[in-house]
Amino acid sequence: MTVREKRYGFLRANALSLAFGAVFLVTLVGQALSGMADQNAQQATEGLEPVSLLDYVTSSSFGVDVMENWQSEYLQFFLYVFATVWLVQRGSAESKKPGEEGTESDREQRIGRHSDDDSPAWARTGGLRTAVFSRSLGLLMGALFLLTWTASSIAGWAAFNSEQLGQRQDPVGYLGYLGEADFWNRSFQNWQSEMLAVGSMAVFSVYLRQRGSPESKPVGVAHAETGQTG
Repeated sequence: MTVREKRYGFLRANALSLAFGAVFLVTLVGQALSGMADQNAQQATEGLEPVSLLDYVTSSSFGVDVMENWQSEYLQFFLYVFATVWLVQRGSAESKKPGEEGTESDREQRIGRHSDDDSPAWARTGGLRTAVFSRSLGLLMGALFLLTWTASSIAGWAAFNSEQLGQRQDPVGYLGYLGEADFWNRSFQNWQSEMLAVGSMAVFSVYLRQRGSPESKPVGVAHAETGQTG
């Protein structure tokens, strides 16, 4: 840690995560309030009693909407983390340079005897712990995707059966719901948008710039330069 970094207080040193955390909470509350208002408008149209905020945020309807978005985001990062190990996009700030595909050598990754004094402990030890730590980001993204996908499917199942009962139709079992068009329609709606977003970012960063952002190449760098950040 440099002297300049030591002078930074907690808030300034963690401003990016704190800012996005705050925006996340604001938008989640916004989703809850607007979703409740929308549901109560439908309730009034059907001559039913309005629901409270607590009832709405604990409902399967709210749960499935939230989990569908979360699981698609984690799927995006899970695929991107692993795909960028082996796949490149020439000229993109989001890609390694052509010819550098793969997991790289221990020296390049500073593993084992090539580690630095301040390297994480599991990067220095070698063996299974280093192997797991070397893939921990992708493994975590994959685990979070599976957890949120499971939560999404359960909430979607509950919401689907609620609609079935409201229409005087028989509810379906969980495995039966996984074969329903409703479940896959919800899933693919979210997945395709995430694939479009991450693919677009990889291509747009070839030709466009955002001065000062590590997600962009320096403004004056040639379009063909790959893997540089500004």
